[in-house]
Amino acid sequence: MLLCNVGHFKTFVKNMSMDNLEKQLICPICLEMFTKPVVILPCQHNLCRKCANDIFQASNPYLPTRAGSLTSGGRFRCPSCRHEVVLDRHGVYGLQRNLLVENIIDMFKQESSSSKPAPERKEEMPMCDVHEDEKINIYCVTHGVPTCSMCKVFGAHKDCEVAPISSIYQTKKTELSDGIAMMVGNNDRMQGIISQLEEACRAIEENGRRQKTVVCEKFDQLYTILEEKKRQMSQKVTAEQEEKVNYIRGLTKKYGDHLEESCKIVEQGIQTMEEPEMALFLQNTKPLLKKIADASSTAHLDKVERSYENMDHYNVEFKKEGRALRSIDFIQDEEDEEEDDVDGEAGAEEGEGAQTVSGGNAVTAASVQPPAPQQTNSPPSAAKSAAST
Repeated sequence: MLLCNVGHFKTFVKNMSMDNLEKQLICPICLEMFTKPVVILPCQHNLCRKCANDIFQASNPYLPTRAGSLTSGGRFRCPSCRHEVVLDRHGVYGLQRNLLVENIIDMFKQESSSSKPAPERKEEMPMCDVHEDEKINIYCVTHGVPTCSMCKVFGAHKDCEVAPISSIYQTKKTELSDGIAMMVGNNDRMQGIISQLEEACRAIEENGRRQKTVVCEKFDQLYTILEEKKRQMSQKVTAEQEEKVNYIRGLTKKYGDHLEESCKIVEQGIQTMEEPEMALFLQNTKPLLKKIADASSTAHLDKVERSYENMDHYNVEFKKEGRALRSIDFIQDEEDEEEDDVDGEAGAEEGEGAQTVSGGNAVTAASVQPPAPQQTNSPPSAAKSAAST
């Protein structure tokens, strides 16, 4: 309300630099000072009505129009803060005019025209690279570059089409403003599409996590069946392994004891051979020869038959079950799903069923029970044979 008073505004203008004030009166779309009428958006930012209408049409290309004016409501985003502006059926013409800003612009222009321009505010025109004393004041339309008059008369652009740089400046500035407005509208549409795609990604990720959880649960059930069967079969192999190993270790100990006794007899024989007294030698020889004869006989030691250590009779073959497991896939038929659930429960009780999944539903594959291992060739007691003398 303070700025509505002309006298107060003039005091405000005097206290504020003209450059800073002019920056506050620049439209963010056309980058020029606001032109009447100025509209105020719900987010309190200002736009030229023409610029607001350009953004509105770019953001709502399919809304009906009449004589270049929008006839129904729509929406667009503020170019300054990206706040969404929702309009009624009057479109941009339903926005409130900012008379305060319009009055400020009028007084700013009057104040600017009455004051002498400061020398430091003059922007020096760029000089020509070829003719260093000539300012760039024309525009070569043929090559699309600004140049100087000397280049047109004597230089590289003498045969080119040229135009005043001011007219090209206004044309290009209008094109840039229109392009910015179009890009703002396109960005709004792209932002909407991105939001939809992000929402679709979140839904897909959530559904994927839920279905993977169901799949893992079904496979965990199958793993449990396979682990139990593996444990049972491994126990059978382990039992025979321990029995055979214990027998071999016991037999090894017997042979070791016999070898140790033989080594002692050999040492005793060597010592007897060194006896110089014949009578004493003959007295020691008779019992020693008896020990050598007894030690040379291994009839009391068992021998292991050939292939006793072989465990190949515990062979397994899972080709059929492997084909069944590799054929596991998701199911589609709901009727088959009910039948498979019944078969899967029966297979789980017998430890034979392999289940597959389809969105949380199980189906029964071929049995994965391994064939029963063959009987061993013979127990360790039967595998022993008397050693030859």
